[in-house]
Amino acid sequence: MIDFTYHTFLKLLQSLKQSGHCFISASDYFKGSTASRFILLRHDVEKHYDHALWFAREENKMRIKGTYYFRFSPKNYNKEIVEKIANLGHEIGYHYDDLSQCKGNFEEAIDRFQKNLRNLREVAPVETICMDGSPMSKHDNRELWKENDYKSLGLIGEPYIDIDFNEVIYYTDTGRRWNGNKFSVRDRVSTDKAMTTSRRPQFRTTHDIIRAAALNQLPNKLMFTFHPQRWTDRPMPWVKELLYQNTKNIVKRFLVKKNENH
Repeated sequence: MIDFTYHTFLKLLQSLKQSGHCFISASDYFKGSTASRFILLRHDVEKHYDHALWFAREENKMRIKGTYYFRFSPKNYNKEIVEKIANLGHEIGYHYDDLSQCKGNFEEAIDRFQKNLRNLREVAPVETICMDGSPMSKHDNRELWKENDYKSLGLIGEPYIDIDFNEVIYYTDTGRRWNGNKFSVRDRVSTDKAMTTSRRPQFRTTHDIIRAAALNQLPNKLMFTFHPQRWTDRPMPWVKELLYQNTKNIVKRFLVKKNENH
């Protein structure tokens, strides 16, 4: 079965909805959502904003809401699409990469962060942020908060900093797979080493998750992260993305091993 297609994504959404989980945004979580069985639905939008708009529209049709984190890039940023996604009822957040873009200069990075945050807030309220992993940079964007306080900017949370991942089980399509930790330089979270596979089932493909949802085998509290640019029904872009991610995974695996040895 082919993975990372729009068709597969729709099947996943349907299975997750039928599993009895409710869908919440990041701001819902940080404001104290009382749901006992939920999916925090997160999307990291870095390019191909048209893919993100397709995701947002299909979710809206199913009365599902989530959070869309947008990274600022002059050649990719599309204010009109951000506004359309906000108008569909989804949360808009900032996918920040300022420290890596400013090559570790904290003063320049916080200025850039504030400027980009203001630009996003011209389109929609922004209450949460989420770092971009920037695997090819030596700078971890979360380090920006060692010298600054994002909550002083009217922000209420950052998933990688403020979520307890012993309680909320995290899955991401990083590496174009759902078990891509060995290819992930920074898009990973700390969990209790005693956590068993019964609490955190392992999935390789989207179809594995669909089957687990049908069998009611998913944990109660989940965060799923999607990168919409990785998903398409068009054959040539699908193959291009597959080849690109496989090549990128080789480089990222080298970087992960290098970091582990230091």
